[in-house]
Amino acid sequence: MKAFNIQKPDKTMVPALQDKIDNLTKPKGSLGRLEELAVQIGTIQQTLTPELRKPQNVIFAADHGIVTEGVSFSAPEVTAQQVPNFLKGGGGVGMFSRQHHFGLKVVDCGVNADFRELPGLIDRKIRKGTRNYLHEAAMTEEEMERAIEIGAEVVDMACDEGSNIISFGEMGIANTSSSSLWMTWFTGIPLKACVGAGSGLNSQGIEHKYNVLRTAMENYHGDGSPQDIIRWFGGYEMVAAVGAMLRAAEHRMMIIVDGFIMTNCVLAAKQLYPAVQEYCIFGHQGDEAGHQLVLEALGAKPLLNLGLRLGEGTGAICAYPIIESAVRMINEMTTFQQAQITKYF
Repeated sequence: MKAFNIQKPDKTMVPALQDKIDNLTKPKGSLGRLEELAVQIGTIQQTLTPELRKPQNVIFAADHGIVTEGVSFSAPEVTAQQVPNFLKGGGGVGMFSRQHHFGLKVVDCGVNADFRELPGLIDRKIRKGTRNYLHEAAMTEEEMERAIEIGAEVVDMACDEGSNIISFGEMGIANTSSSSLWMTWFTGIPLKACVGAGSGLNSQGIEHKYNVLRTAMENYHGDGSPQDIIRWFGGYEMVAAVGAMLRAAEHRMMIIVDGFIMTNCVLAAKQLYPAVQEYCIFGHQGDEAGHQLVLEALGAKPLLNLGLRLGEGTGAICAYPIIESAVRMINEMTTFQQAQITKYF
């Protein structure tokens, strides 16, 4: 499998970062999470004056073979219909990207459609959807490796364009099913607690989804390794996101993590390279059942809780202004000495 060189950020400068923050004109600790973010970002960048450059959001799109088992409220053709909508700037992700000045990349990893040179699309199609993991592995080892490489390649593009902060989103009908399976395998949380409504299933639909996924687990006959679980139950877009996260961490970029699916991609990436989480800022806690549980399993503290469950990277982009505020705080607030104010803590 493709190797990455991911190092934990050197923590020796944390005291200097904290000292700078503590000497800004405010009561000690009074800016809460912003102070924690500033320390994390300064540590990643190894500087007392961190900066955010050219934020980007990458949407990986692909279809899932398991969709034929009726595990999703949405029709399978929605994946293909949304791709041109994203490229035209439509939908939530386009609006939020414009609002917060994010570059937007859309990558076809395995959509069940022929787009015929759709302008702006990064065409890296592996196959027209994964296989149905109720009966067999979703992808071969070679296809998993290709998906990892696609994610890494797209992050290299963003890095070459000057970006040092990136978020990832996904488009793939039935990918909450794959996420639930990764979650239960990698955390030990019972499958029942990992399965939710996805794009809008009712209670009967959720029960059917659970039964299908339980049977898929029972039918699994791989070797149980993290790599095998990732390829057996994953989607091409999800594995590409794993590769993208690993490359972003290798480049020492900040990763803003979106919702349930992307949080489970962090969980999967961490099975391969535990240090990847050091580069992650968790944007929000979504409304999908299981998201809070997987965040807790990772020891992650999300910045927002707005009941979002759209995906696409929308929650991560919404969290960006908070991250920007943390960087502005450490760079733009005056110190007690500069302002000639007596410390009041």
